Amino acid sequence: MLAFFSISIGLWENFRQLWLQDNNFSPNNIGNIISIGTLISVLGIMLAGKYIKLNKLKNFIKYALIIKFLNMIVLFSLNNLGNSNLINISIIIDILTGYLVTTSIYPLITTIIKSNTIYSKRKLTEYFFRDIGILIGGLLIGKNIGILINYNICLLISIIFLVISIIVIFNIKIDENIDSKSTKVSSIFKYILSSKLQTIYAIYSFVGSMAMQTALGLKMITLTNYFEFSDNQATNYLLIVGLLADVIGIIALKYLTPKNDYVTITIKFGIRFIAYSIAFLSNSLIFTLIAITWSILISTSYENICDGYYINNVENKYQLTFTNFRYVVKYLGDAAGIFLCGIMYNIGLRYMFGLSALFMIFQIGLAYYLIYLRKESKH
Repeated sequence: MLAFFSISIGLWENFRQLWLQDNNFSPNNIGNIISIGTLISVLGIMLAGKYIKLNKLKNFIKYALIIKFLNMIVLFSLNNLGNSNLINISIIIDILTGYLVTTSIYPLITTIIKSNTIYSKRKLTEYFFRDIGILIGGLLIGKNIGILINYNICLLISIIFLVISIIVIFNIKIDENIDSKSTKVSSIFKYILSSKLQTIYAIYSFVGSMAMQTALGLKMITLTNYFEFSDNQATNYLLIVGLLADVIGIIALKYLTPKNDYVTITIKFGIRFIAYSIAFLSNSLIFTLIAITWSILISTSYENICDGYYINNVENKYQLTFTNFRYVVKYLGDAAGIFLCGIMYNIGLRYMFGLSALFMIFQIGLAYYLIYLRKESKH
């Protein structure tokens, strides 16, 4: 189910910004609507965390997928009709349902198996099949196979893969006797605030998400407008770099994780900070493209070090509520980052990376401090 859902997401989200631009939305408008959609998703995730129990999670995912399917049909029908208000509403629903499904998958997995390695494998599965979706779009966009494959046809193909994921989830059987005791939202706040490790991790997640999206929140528009890539060239670039990132992530998980976690963090974020700083100071398209490439290449690596430990350190009774809380924090960071990306985009390319580098100073400091707290707790 996750594989087909990720293909659908990868295909559609790769072209969603360009689809909106084709419907007369400016980069700033696009950044704003994605930010608003993400903020509304935060509220949706909070409500889901409050009312959805583990034994109802499969049905919740199923209904979210169906709503997403119907909404994407509406978006397909709205193409080039000039109804920006309806498009805004549908894009918000599209973002909301996508996030609700994404946030619900790992909590269900933890009822079966729970480890740092499984967490990384789940993320790698999502990333890999998203890239497959990008590959399908890259192969088809601009082709004429009886009909011209444009952004709206890519949306239609994405809908087809979404339908397959819905069919698969209807055939998934789960244990109805799963411990379904829910945790109050106030309890998870008390739990997190009682642990310095989890409090710092929450701040780290917010700052890290904001830093990432400030630089790369509008990457398709950045590549097509600033770098003057065609939509096909931008897709192929993201596909190749994304697939290489998946391979690097798998190899890093198995062979290349340093024994010293400080070295791991420096590899993942320290080099990215240097690359972003050079891109800002040089104002060079070449150095900026190198910075983007490195950032994507290393994005799937070392999830087990950067996130896995802190997530799996949470007691099982808090796992579902904590996962929802974690995504709320992450998506708030995404929303802030995409909003800032839209503003910086209009000022100049270099400022997107300069501001991101500033946030990364705090992100790296928090990451090092988290490792220190982990090591101290083991003594």
